[in-house]
Amino acid sequence: MKWLACFGAATAMAWAQSGGALLSNQDALKLEQRTVQLMESTGLAVPGLTRAGAPALEDARQTLANLETAPQNAGNTFTFLSDARAYLAISDTVPKPFPFPDEGRRQFGELRDAVDRLDAHFRALLDSKEAQLSNPDRDNLKRYAEANEKLGAPTQQKPRVVFLGDSITDFWRLNEYYGGDRDFVNRGISGQITGQMLGRMQADVIALQPRLMLVLAGTNDIGRGIPVSAIENNLSMIADLAEAHHIQPMFASVLPVSDYHQDANPQYARTAQRPPARILELNGWLKNFCDQRHFPYVDYYAALVDKAGFLQADASDDGLHPNAKGYRIMAPIALAAIDGPFKAEAKPVKKKGGLKDWLTKEHK
Repeated sequence: MKWLACFGAATAMAWAQSGGALLSNQDALKLEQRTVQLMESTGLAVPGLTRAGAPALEDARQTLANLETAPQNAGNTFTFLSDARAYLAISDTVPKPFPFPDEGRRQFGELRDAVDRLDAHFRALLDSKEAQLSNPDRDNLKRYAEANEKLGAPTQQKPRVVFLGDSITDFWRLNEYYGGDRDFVNRGISGQITGQMLGRMQADVIALQPRLMLVLAGTNDIGRGIPVSAIENNLSMIADLAEAHHIQPMFASVLPVSDYHQDANPQYARTAQRPPARILELNGWLKNFCDQRHFPYVDYYAALVDKAGFLQADASDDGLHPNAKGYRIMAPIALAAIDGPFKAEAKPVKKKGGLKDWLTKEHK
């Protein structure tokens, strides 16, 4: 049992060193996992508690599985806390053996401390959610405000393209894949949904006067349970705003996801939060939308999906975001779609009715 004592000491030290009540995703998940372990071990130490506490323990296990895919979900955190409190309340009603082992007392003490720490985390999580809702800069316009001021106007020789999106765009170092000769502007922000990108259209797209706009969005909406119809409305309005300002809209497919890396981190089990069927549904709408409006459709999905319908294991390290190989697959697909309209504009048009045509016609 020495390892339990060491674990408890290490956990206490981690709590003492943590700044603020809100735990990181990783720390919260570790504490929740430890709480379930303590519920299991204390049940074995008290005859009758295993049976009496079984419903609360099983509910906690199931809620923990949900938290492993969505660690900052306030509803699941509250449910988990309620399960742990219910278990402790049951344990108080079950007679304990005499003399009660010191190790058992220590485990119950650690369990109560863990529940108290999770309670503080839950309250801080609610405060954080409330702060996000009341944030005067909901769409994070300040992120690129200074960069937008310094950017300057585009030139005729180097037509500007704005990449609008979430973390998949945000993490894409465009200069590494396209060099510095192209006026490609990255305006991705991690974690954003389509409604927030719609709110950034004026500042981060229209004001920059691009010729083209490439939108990659929707996976975070799906992850938050936003209806596909709402995503479609946001993307339609983004397209309307772009066209109204003479910007060519282009829409990319939502990338597939996978659970291939969940052994490295339980949070990397992506398909529960982003069901492949919903991704396919949104991509089907995107394809039809682009066909109807005559927009280029940038199909990353087909190039990144494997035979099982998931994001290729070696194209991502977490089942959601592309790694270097994933971006190498995406880069030429985006470039081909971007250069398509430019080539069409540059194609020479043969004039009819000129002197050469008249002389040719007269001497036939």
